[in-house]
Amino acid sequence: MRLLRSTDLALRVLMRLAVTGDDPAAASTTPRTPATPTTRDVAAAMDVPYTHTAKVVAELQHLGLLEARRGRGGGLALTERGRTASVGAIVRAFEGDGDVVDCEGTTPCPLASGCRLRGALRRAQEAFFASLDPLTLTDIVADPTGPLLLDIARPARTGPPPAGPSTGRAPGSASSGP
Repeated sequence: MRLLRSTDLALRVLMRLAVTGDDPAAASTTPRTPATPTTRDVAAAMDVPYTHTAKVVAELQHLGLLEARRGRGGGLALTERGRTASVGAIVRAFEGDGDVVDCEGTTPCPLASGCRLRGALRRAQEAFFASLDPLTLTDIVADPTGPLLLDIARPARTGPPPAGPSTGRAPGSASSGP
């Protein structure tokens, strides 16, 4: 089964908040370093579009898994429900309870009345969700995942190295003059 991008992003946002909530220094990648990261901070740290992240954050807030506060001192924070929610329940909320295949779509399958595949796929889908049900967010960010998330929460500087102080050239660059 393949997860929707929004489901994947929701899980990653929650995981990121779970570890940055425990390490305020990792909360933001911007110079102002708020106590809690903003949607923009999380999107930048995960290198995903802000608009997609904002939609996912709104749904997570609607589900009661995180709080989003606006204004000075605002940001995102996990709720207790977010920390203890079943990963299976989160995935179900984003994926929906629909069948894996659409047998009655615009062109109904001629085998729909006697097909065993639909039931087998439904059982496989439920087994997938059931395997995620016992896991909580706290479980999936336990060592070694949590420390790894903190490392990627602090992105390395990208781009060319800064110019040297007096030459205007990058440090270590060869000189073409006398």
